[in-house]
Amino acid sequence: MVLGAGPGDVAQAQQPPRTFSNPLQTNGPDPWVISQGGYYYYTNTTGNNLQLWKSRKLSEVASTKPVVVWTPPATGPNSTQIWAPELHFLDGKWYIYYTASDKAAVDDAHRYVFVLENASPDPTTGTWVDKGKVNTKYSGLDGTVFEHGGQRYFVYSAYIGPQSTLAIAPMKTPWTLDASKEATIATPTYAWEKGGGRQILEGPEFLPGRQGQLFIVYSASACWDDNYALGMLTAQASSNLLKPESWTKAAQPVFHSSAANGVWGPDHNSFTKSPDGREDWLVYHAKAAADGKCEGRSSRMQKFGWNADGTPNFGAPVTLTAPQARPSGE
Repeated sequence: MVLGAGPGDVAQAQQPPRTFSNPLQTNGPDPWVISQGGYYYYTNTTGNNLQLWKSRKLSEVASTKPVVVWTPPATGPNSTQIWAPELHFLDGKWYIYYTASDKAAVDDAHRYVFVLENASPDPTTGTWVDKGKVNTKYSGLDGTVFEHGGQRYFVYSAYIGPQSTLAIAPMKTPWTLDASKEATIATPTYAWEKGGGRQILEGPEFLPGRQGQLFIVYSASACWDDNYALGMLTAQASSNLLKPESWTKAAQPVFHSSAANGVWGPDHNSFTKSPDGREDWLVYHAKAAADGKCEGRSSRMQKFGWNADGTPNFGAPVTLTAPQARPSGE
């Protein structure tokens, strides 16, 4: 006890801080967070392996020691450029979807999404089994999974011609698609989707709305473009999600760079809830410099709200130094 301090002073000193500041990880591109069994599991692109972080507190999820759960083979179709991992819990097992390329041919034509399976209750333990390449119609990257109306869907960024588009397909198993029903639901059409000399839609993520809508939030333009931003597709819950006409694209980015806050290229996100389930949180990466590089991307998080029409309101990306209230329930 500090000399002269009373019991109330000690109790107050022992209380955890009520705020936190970004970043989660100084080097944290393509962050992904999932909550399961009272823990948050976090992962991001490392480039050469797959790592998981485990924590009870979302704001501290990346300050814990990571566990390397998988290392790529020396050769083969998934031997290099290990990108954008996502951890999902499906049918009582864990799955990691990740992008990889072949060392023998490192190009867009040889880049695909692959999947691993783990039957352990804790994904940081147990054995990860390689289930191979997801049978997408095109080469591509950034695969994600969501369920709606009793059907599981797979969405990814497909390489079609000189551009990256967003494609969707129903899933037969966690590692197999009904590829005959795959459909392209969005292509680059706006100037803000064509930055950095490329036409790119990537990093799709599913978000259920508040008034019967379904959203897919995606990353637009090349990752080295300083105005790399988040776009959004909207569909009605009752619509056929495999029909392109069911999806409407927002004409403007829904989350973008802020010169005033020193945040550039806020993108490639995931969504999660506070421990008590009352708050929605956006986890994303961004740069602190407008340098035209696909480097220096730290992972960050901030709470978001909802508009009166049931669409998400992400606001502006906060500064790295801004103290934020910790997620409710921490």
